[in-house]
Formats: sequence, C-alpha cells, structure tokens
Amino acid sequence: MPPKRRGPLLNLQKEADGLKTQLDKFVVDVKQLNEQNRADLRQRCCELLSAVEETTQALKKLTKADEPAPVGNYELYKREEETRLQDFHNQLRALELNLQTPETSQASERLSVKAPAGDQESDEESEDEEESEDDDDEDEEEEEEEEEGDDINDESDVEMERVVAISAFKGEQDEDLSMEKGDVLHILRKNKDGWWLAQDSKGNKGLVPKTYLKAQPLQEAEEEEEEDEDEESEKDGDDPDDETRNKRSSIHSNWDTVRKAITEIDATDVLSAMGAIPAGFRPSTLSKLLDEGITHRGSHYIQPELSQSNLSFKDLFLDPDTGKVRARTSRVCLSLSLWSCRMIPPPGVGLQVLSRHIRFCAFDGEQVLSNIYTVRATYSPKNPKTWSFSPRMSGQLPSLLDGECFLRCNSASANLGILFELGVTYIRNSTGEQGDLSCGWTFLKLHDASGALIPLRTHELILHGGTPYETDVEVDPSLTKGATGSVFQQMMMARRVPKLIIKLRTPNSRTMAHLNLLPDTFVGSLCSVQLLALYRQMLADTLLLDRVTMQSADLICSSVLATFPGVLDQSDLLDALQKAWEDAEKLMKRSEKRDMSVLKREFVRVYMDHVFPLLYSADMPTPHWADEEVANQRARTIFTSNPSSDCGHQAFDISQVTYDLLSSARH
Repeated sequence: MPPKRRGPLLNLQKEADGLKTQLDKFVVDVKQLNEQNRADLRQRCCELLSAVEETTQALKKLTKADEPAPVGNYELYKREEETRLQDFHNQLRALELNLQTPETSQASERLSVKAPAGDQESDEESEDEEESEDDDDEDEEEEEEEEEGDDINDESDVEMERVVAISAFKGEQDEDLSMEKGDVLHILRKNKDGWWLAQDSKGNKGLVPKTYLKAQPLQEAEEEEEEDEDEESEKDGDDPDDETRNKRSSIHSNWDTVRKAITEIDATDVLSAMGAIPAGFRPSTLSKLLDEGITHRGSHYIQPELSQSNLSFKDLFLDPDTGKVRARTSRVCLSLSLWSCRMIPPPGVGLQVLSRHIRFCAFDGEQVLSNIYTVRATYSPKNPKTWSFSPRMSGQLPSLLDGECFLRCNSASANLGILFELGVTYIRNSTGEQGDLSCGWTFLKLHDASGALIPLRTHELILHGGTPYETDVEVDPSLTKGATGSVFQQMMMARRVPKLIIKLRTPNSRTMAHLNLLPDTFVGSLCSVQLLALYRQMLADTLLLDRVTMQSADLICSSVLATFPGVLDQSDLLDALQKAWEDAEKLMKRSEKRDMSVLKREFVRVYMDHVFPLLYSADMPTPHWADEEVANQRARTIFTSNPSSDCGHQAFDISQVTYDLLSSARH
C-alpha cells in the first residue's frame, strides 16, 4: 500500500517530533552546564520555547475540515499532541530556571521565602520535573524498545491514562472487565486489537473495548482528586481553598480547548460506543467525494478532455479514413465481475440499513484517478454477512444491480490499482439521522514489481477497516480477538476475515471495440458501453466536423449532447434508454446496424422519445439515493406513462437544448 498523503495534523506531529529531538539534545547539554555555555544555553532555551508556542498555536487553529482525507479519531490525536506540546513547554520552563545566573537564583530564593505557599509548590513541582527528566527519557526509550519487540502492546504513556466509560459493557469472557456508564478507569495497556487492559476504582482489572471509552479531561480528573483531598482536609480541620485555587485557575486556562475538542464526538464514534457498528467502520470516503460535486461522477468523465493549450482535444479524434471516432487504447482496459462479499459484519440494533453497495474507482494510493461507480448488493436475511451481485430475476436487470463492469485508466503510476469500498446507507431509528458508512475497503494493485499487468483471474481480497488512508485497521477487531492459540485456531479465525471476491477478464473483441471509443479513463457498467460509444461518436461529429472553426466556442444546439451526461447519474433513466434501444435494435436490419449514420439517427430518436421528456417532467421527483419511496414513484413515472404524451413539464431553460463546450469539457 503506498504511503498516505500527509495532512496538516500529521505535519504538525512531525514538527513536534523534531522539537522532541531538539529538547532531548538540549537536556543532555544542560547536564554539562558551566559558566562558559550558560548564556548560549539560555538563548537556545528561549528559541525552543518560542518554537513550541508557535507550534501549539498552529495546532489549536487546525480543524477536521483542513484534512485532505478523513482522519479517524481526529480530535483524540489533536488532544494528545496538545498534551505533548504542553509537556515540552513545562520542561523548558523548568530548565529555564536551572539556567539562571547565581545572582538571579539567589534573588529567586529570597523571593521564594516571601512567596505564598501556592508559588512554593509550583517551584517545587518545577524542580521535581527537572529531576525526573532523566527518568522520563529512560522510560520513553524502554517504551520504544517494547513497541519494537511486541506488536500487540502499544503503551503510549508512562503514567496510567484516565478514561470515562460512555456506555455500559458486560464482560463476555473471563478476562473482560464489566463497567457501567460514567465509570472512571485507569488504562494499563493499549492493545492494537482494540481491547485495552484497564483497572476500575475497586482494583479490578480486565479487557474493555476502546470504543466504549472517552479520555477524561485533565481538569475533571484534577477536580475529582481535589474533592477527595478536600474531604480529607475537612476531616482534619484544614481549609483547602487557598491551596487549590491557584491550581484550578491555571488548569482551567490550559484545558479549555481540550474540553471543547472532547465534546465534539463524531457520529461514527457515537455509534461505535453504542455498539451499533463494529470498531473498523468509518464514514464513507468515496460517498463523500460523490457528494462534493460532479468531479468524480460519470457525467463529468464522459465529456471530452481539452489539451494543455485548450485549443484542441486530448482524447477525442476522428479517423479520416472511416469518419468514425478514432479508437484509443489505454494502459489498462479490462472487465471485472463482482461476485460476492463474505463475512461482512452487519450494523447492530438501532440502525435501519437502506442500501448495501460497493463503490470502486481507479486509485494510486493517494488520489482517485477516475469517476466513482456504484453497484448495489443483495443479501438474504438468513445470511446477512454475505453480499451478492447480479441476482437472478425476470426481465431486464437494472444496471444498478449489475456486477459486470469495466475499467479504463491511462495513468502511468506504478501504484495504479482499483480501490473497492463496501458501504451501507443507514438511518437511525431514534433520531432519523441518515448517513453513509464504510464497512471495509481493499486495494488491488494492477501491476507487479516488474511493471507487468497482474493475472486476469479470480481474486479473493481481504477487506480492511478504517479509511483507504489508514493501515492496520481491522473491520471488526472482535473477530480476531484471542487469535494467538494453535495453528488450527488461527486457521479458523482466517475463515472469519471479511473478503471480496471478484474476477478480472479481458473484454471480447466487440466490447473492446466500443471501449476504445470511450475516454482514456472511465469506469462503468458493461451493459451501457454501446450507448456511451454512440454518444462519443456524436460528440466527435459535432465538435470536430460541424463547428465553423476549431476556435469557435459558441453554444451548440443539441439536446442529446446537452443532457445525456446527466442520465449517467440517474441509473433508472439509463435503464429506460437501454430497454428502448434494445427494442429499436430488434427492428433494424443487419445492414442498418453496421451503418453509423443510421445508428446515430435512431439513437437520437429513441433518446428524444423515451428519455428527454422524463428529464424535465413535472411528475418526475428528483432522485434521492437509497430512498425507496422516491425510487418507486420514479419507476411508475418511467415505465407506466408515455413520455411523448401530453404531460406537465418543468419551466424551460436554454441549457436543456444547448451544449456549452467551455463549461462541459474537462480541463
């Protein structure tokens, strides 16, 4: 898997790592303090303090929207970095006191005699921090050695981290720890399988799922400790107010931002904590890209692409000998069959699934290189963990359910492959909230180490959790929990791993001839290839032959060219066009099927009679993904009415009958 693209948060984490390296070196130099290098060390300390403060301010300004790709547990990572930078700041402040000149130190001592008890405590704390720096460094080195030697444990903090249970959990096995909502736990060890070793207030230890936990803000933890201290002090007859007032005021200013961040929990985190979805589920990455506009839709990629000069086309040419679109071969052109998905964990109670589907596209490990195509999956309630495609049914198979697809891509990237993302569209029964979740993803690299195309055969692809920019995340960690026993047990666990089964093939000669007329990069359904090829032929005739000059950018009067791309984003209208075209072909003679002029004329007639009126019918509701009521109403309008008959239409707009080359062509 190619390295993921760095976002602002990751870049700041790298900056913090660099500051940590400088700080460690600075600590070593301070140990060798003498009067000759004291001034130089003080200058370095000031510069490091300034760098830490600048990085902290930059971190506070970051938001989740700044990331180029979704980041799981974003607020948690951000909070951890703020805590780490605050530790750097405290260490540097302590070292700054140590670097004072003897005169300054004596003055500080005289002031400390007159200082209040709270200030004395803060000085003592600074000295304690300074004395414990060596121990902290040794602990960090030991932790790094443990992480390298043990892939299971991930102990990120020397001290025990305090967390709060946001949902009740009842232990299912002997090593599990039961807890109630609101319980405060201490984390003893973080395991990469998502099950953390924790200890409750009674001293009981056991494993708990991390998705049921939320980090406890430092202020809350301190206040709880202070309340306990207050109770003890009251018993002893002491007044604790003077001693705790300074602590509370200083902690409050430092952790306001952290408290705000912790309260902003993603919907996915809430569902995970409720146990409604497995820990590896994430908001759908490809669904979000589709919702952002037309950039990754088929209606955009079917358009001709302009050359670098914008004075000609990059992928649309005419063959002077035949007068047809010149066939163009892409680096990768293949057909693929989606067969099934196995062991896909279903969402839990409280969610109603509106759609199970798979989205795929060309991908190079960092960015999407083609349009995103979606195929709906079917399943049996008796076996909800198995998804299938292209179900047997009477009549014409809707293209949305057809698992026979194609992929063309002309990218020269060595990491070129196909990104598959399984997803569900859900609605929460309690709130009515609707969303899209990724149930797992996989990436099939199309070239081997030598640059040759991989074998075109059946592939079983293991699905990963998280997003395509995350690695080593399982779809459901509970499936592999405890898989450290015998070889037989591990083999049984392997059978429970979620997988996608597909088959790659070389298209037949007739299909390949149509595919070579399409854009160099395009993904779609095999059943619509001929219609797409006819549209490209009409584009070539109109843009390369019929224009007065190649520099003309005037509006072109053509309803087919103007509106056909939009049909690609409405699968039910594409099905209606496909059915009407098949009926028309049955009435055509063999010689007419080979005559391009006849085919184009018949294509225009079928489109204008059966599809164009539906696009602007007043009775046709706007399409809405995974809305069964809207889909049924559209189906009644499409298949039970005569589009050419007198019916209500939307208000006329010039864009319905004119093709705008400047706004339609890809740049």
